[in-house]
Amino acid sequence: MTTVFEEKNISKAIMCMGLPAMLGQLTTLIYNIADTFFVSLTKEPAMIAAVTLCTPILLIIMSIASIFGMGGNSVIARLLGEDKNIEVRSALNFCLYAMVFAGIIILLIGIFFMERIAKISGADAENMAYTYDYLRYIFLGEPFIILSNGFVHLFRSLGFIKESAIGLALGNAINIVFDFIFIVLLGWGTAGAALATSFGFFCSTIYYFACMIQAKRKGNQLVSLSIKHFAPHKKMVCSVVSIGIPGALITVLLSVSNIVLNNFIGIYGSNAVASYGIAYKVDMVPIMLSVGLSQGVAPLVGYYYGAGKRDRMSQVMKISIIYGIFLGAIFLVVFCLFGTKLASVFLHDESLVHQAGYFISILSLSAPMLGIINMITSYFQALGAAVKSLLITIMRNAILFIPAVMLLNSLWRLNGVIAAQPVVETILAIICIVMYAKDSSIPTVQRQSKVAN
Repeated sequence: MTTVFEEKNISKAIMCMGLPAMLGQLTTLIYNIADTFFVSLTKEPAMIAAVTLCTPILLIIMSIASIFGMGGNSVIARLLGEDKNIEVRSALNFCLYAMVFAGIIILLIGIFFMERIAKISGADAENMAYTYDYLRYIFLGEPFIILSNGFVHLFRSLGFIKESAIGLALGNAINIVFDFIFIVLLGWGTAGAALATSFGFFCSTIYYFACMIQAKRKGNQLVSLSIKHFAPHKKMVCSVVSIGIPGALITVLLSVSNIVLNNFIGIYGSNAVASYGIAYKVDMVPIMLSVGLSQGVAPLVGYYYGAGKRDRMSQVMKISIIYGIFLGAIFLVVFCLFGTKLASVFLHDESLVHQAGYFISILSLSAPMLGIINMITSYFQALGAAVKSLLITIMRNAILFIPAVMLLNSLWRLNGVIAAQPVVETILAIICIVMYAKDSSIPTVQRQSKVAN
């Protein structure tokens, strides 16, 4: 752990923290695409549409984990930089039990309001049954979805980089295997896709618990599952939640904006929803890799901030943003050249393939901007600047995006709806650069005083 945080070569430190997180996000994306791929083998657009409509609901469930996972990640990294190990253990223990409690609450909400949730997601008579089947098994596995996603962030803050990535890869690999079994061999359709997803998260959760038990047996004083160490205090809880909520709202508002988007696309029929669903899944590759890089590097930013190493923190930000922009540019070129071929992997109707390929090329225009937006968002989260992180989130998914969808839909109909994402991301990237430039000029002592208050 100390070796990673104290690595003199900044680029090497970023790779040590960022690459496992990116690979973890990539495996998550692979299972997500696998769900769509195996469902697409049914050659039923209504099933593909149902998976697309349920994706925002799954993301909202995952966002609950972000409250305590990302919030805990930021707090723990800064406490480690300040060499406060007892407080680290207390924060970790609080986040763990909070996720268990939240998982039970969300499970009950899902069971009692499932049909209403399906309607809100945009399901219609054509795909309602498939949507309901998917949601049923997602909510049954919801406690493990929350725990698994929360552990990923908490493990990174402790320096358990390899274990964090292995847990993600393990759960996603199991998910893909059971996708094949449940959907292809048993013909369970969307229900099989959701069941495979929940089972994968269950297995990764068991792995993370096993890692914590092993670490405790080896004498790691930062790790504890005992209820005796559940001793949250107001300052610590407020610190975790104040950072975690903006992190969670990133996913929640993204899901809300996607629900709005799905409802607008739904005006043009299930085929349009299916085409967009495929384009969105393909476009998630640069999105998830950018998120992985920014989340993986966030503990470095938090640690250097807590340790008062402002120069190293600035170097991490500069290099990470450059990496993110370069990565996005690569995907922009690839998707513009091969978008239609990628769409043909999932769709079989020629008109849908060309439509989805066109959507992919439009969505990819925002890829280079992701390296700026996601890294600066993680920067504010790592420093405990909850308000600024929340402001970026609200602008991205509400203030800018929803009006853009409505305006562009009225101007260019379906093409305008799809173009809303790159338009908004470009504007937001410029805003983020201005926010970061102003914040980085604030003296360290003054910033720490603001966070403390």
